[in-house]
Amino acid sequence: MQNANSCKKPMGRLPKVAIWVVSIIVVVVLAAFVFQKQIFTFMATKIIQQRLLSQTYKKDDGLYAGLAGTGAPFADINRVGPCIVVEAGNNLYIIDGGPGSARNIGLMGFDIGKVNAILLTHFHSDHIADLGEMMLQRWAGGSNAKPVDVIGPKGVETVVEGFNHAYSLDAGYRVAFHGAAAVPPSGAGGRARPFGLSSEEDASIVVVYKEGVKITAFKVNHYPAYPAVGYRVDYKGRSLVISGDTVPCQSLKKQAQGVDVLFHEAQQPALIKMIHDQAGLSSSPSLAKITADIPGYHTSPENAAKIANETNVKQLVLYHILPPIPPVFNHMFLGDAAKYYKGPITVGVDGLLISLPVNSKDIIFHQTVVLRGIL
Repeated sequence: MQNANSCKKPMGRLPKVAIWVVSIIVVVVLAAFVFQKQIFTFMATKIIQQRLLSQTYKKDDGLYAGLAGTGAPFADINRVGPCIVVEAGNNLYIIDGGPGSARNIGLMGFDIGKVNAILLTHFHSDHIADLGEMMLQRWAGGSNAKPVDVIGPKGVETVVEGFNHAYSLDAGYRVAFHGAAAVPPSGAGGRARPFGLSSEEDASIVVVYKEGVKITAFKVNHYPAYPAVGYRVDYKGRSLVISGDTVPCQSLKKQAQGVDVLFHEAQQPALIKMIHDQAGLSSSPSLAKITADIPGYHTSPENAAKIANETNVKQLVLYHILPPIPPVFNHMFLGDAAKYYKGPITVGVDGLLISLPVNSKDIIFHQTVVLRGIL
């Protein structure tokens, strides 16, 4: 009988516990409803403070590269157009301005108002479409009194002039509304800084040399997009190379020798062929021709891996990913790349930040907040 009674007592207490739990839930829900404005205000204030005070993961002096855009012209839920933000010491540079990348720069915690210069690899639309937004945000976000330098091969004058003209009415509206103190009229837009390269296949030129930051432009082969360049960045013993769009070429191999990180564009021909084979299902009359042509002036993951192996780079990061592919299928995109390069290979995704601290050989990866699709 004692055992029976002892079994009944917990059963008798359960309803009381349930009543208390339900009561607490009801009180919390009612409180949340009654005080929803105050709760929202508190939470929104905290979020705003966090966003305004947010920084990248930078803690020590070093060279940092943020992938603000890793995609290509085809729509990709995981990636916007190509853009890499480079930070070294107190200097901030943007390499290319693919569509959508200006917003990602802010989401990653970089202060676009402090950008020293924007550098362009070439003038295909998927590398320059956000240039106007970048110039505007750099001007208005930093109350800058001088236009941002836009560095690129010859032809950059035409690009910058076009964006300056397109945004000229907008600039006038902003000055009239906010006042010249907040948005100095003299700082609107960009200032083209073209450079020339000699006729040699491996020609290069130093385009930035400031406070220990050295940026070298070098020829690449993206014909008929000519001239087209890649960039090498050196800072206090750390280094990286950004390929821009190119087929494998000697100048890139020369500049990439021994760097810490090689950021190389990549297109998987086998997957492009799958799209080409089904192009007849599309309403686009040009899809079959385009998918037949584009492998001819890009680099496959396998060939990028061969370059990484030949140049003894420490880390290969692929960007300008084509065609669009969810990161869960990265192994399909890489194909046989691992056969040709035994070092680490990363398929880039928007929001990835890579840290190269000085006086170190470490290569540190962080994923920031730019996450959209299926990961």
